[in-house]
Amino acid sequence: MVSETFMKIVSPCWKPLVEGENSSRGGDASGRVDGLLWYKDSGRHINGEFSMAVIQANNLLEDRSQLESGPLSSYESGPVGTFVGIYDGHGGPEAAQFINDRLFNNMKKFIPENRGVSAEIINKAFLETEEEFLSLVKKQWLIKPQIASVGSCCLVGIICCGLLYIANAGDSRVVLGRFERTHKEVKAIQLSSEHNASIESVREELHSLHPNDPQIVVLKHKVWRVKGVIQVSRSLGDAYLKKTEFNREPLLPKFRLPEPFHKPILKAEPAIVVQKLYPEDQFLIFASDGLWEYISNQEAVDIVHSCPRNGVARKLVKAALHGAAKKREMRYTDLKKIDRGVRRHFHDDITVIVLFLDSHLISRSPSYGPMLSIRGGSGILARS
Repeated sequence: MVSETFMKIVSPCWKPLVEGENSSRGGDASGRVDGLLWYKDSGRHINGEFSMAVIQANNLLEDRSQLESGPLSSYESGPVGTFVGIYDGHGGPEAAQFINDRLFNNMKKFIPENRGVSAEIINKAFLETEEEFLSLVKKQWLIKPQIASVGSCCLVGIICCGLLYIANAGDSRVVLGRFERTHKEVKAIQLSSEHNASIESVREELHSLHPNDPQIVVLKHKVWRVKGVIQVSRSLGDAYLKKTEFNREPLLPKFRLPEPFHKPILKAEPAIVVQKLYPEDQFLIFASDGLWEYISNQEAVDIVHSCPRNGVARKLVKAALHGAAKKREMRYTDLKKIDRGVRRHFHDDITVIVLFLDSHLISRSPSYGPMLSIRGGSGILARS
């Protein structure tokens, strides 16, 4: 039975967009800004359509995101496809911004002529970007030591030659909406595995990687944390948990561990999944964990399936904000009035990218298509 809350969320789908939502029909190539909200309601990528939205909660927006459609290699004879990146920063925006600037380009340079994407190339691009950021930390250590405590989760999706590649380090998530002919419904299928110490298998992995450290995960204020300081077990950046040379003064005491360590505590290697795309695969929802805190996989899929494509990423953000308001027993309209910084006490920065999949375009393996490069939240950044 459809819940009353869900009906409140999806019922506006059959009405014209209102409350400022009517100001864009997706015509602005770089997206539009409405207060703390950035959005690109609709656009086309090589394999279909897309919708994007970002809501800021922190004093400085720590989420970064990008969608690239077109060449995936530096060579003219290289593959074409669609690249999506969700970079959920913590401790500051620097690591997420660095990944936004470097990761896609690193991948492009690693794809050889007349060759396609591979899990090995994606992994190599992650590690190259990690090394570049750690080098930056080393250069800035004496003048800006806090950069050693800045990191980012990193979720990447690539569609190329009929295949879908998902690479994840951290706790962002991608969910596939697949039409099941037997039940005539679109089911949610989570494609990414999350690296968060709240998950028992992640704690077991940490114990197996650090067998001589009984304090590798600590239950602190009812929350499992790696070394008692961070929830994610994989990330890019977080130099203070990768190299012991950055875990000392002048780093803030709350980040400094009592004893030196001899190998990285956090991993930068992503978990990678490669699978074929089928005509039943309708769309992909990429989002930082701020969305999934308030919406289940199936609720998100139901919203995307039930609403018009134009502006559907904003619908998902709005549903999450309704959930955040309900949790605090307040009205959604009152939550919207709260400014950044204070807003972080109610919800996190949230980034959503919905990729619709056109099976005809995917199966055709095009050698060309719409060229596109868009960065989520760009207008908000200018105001921060």
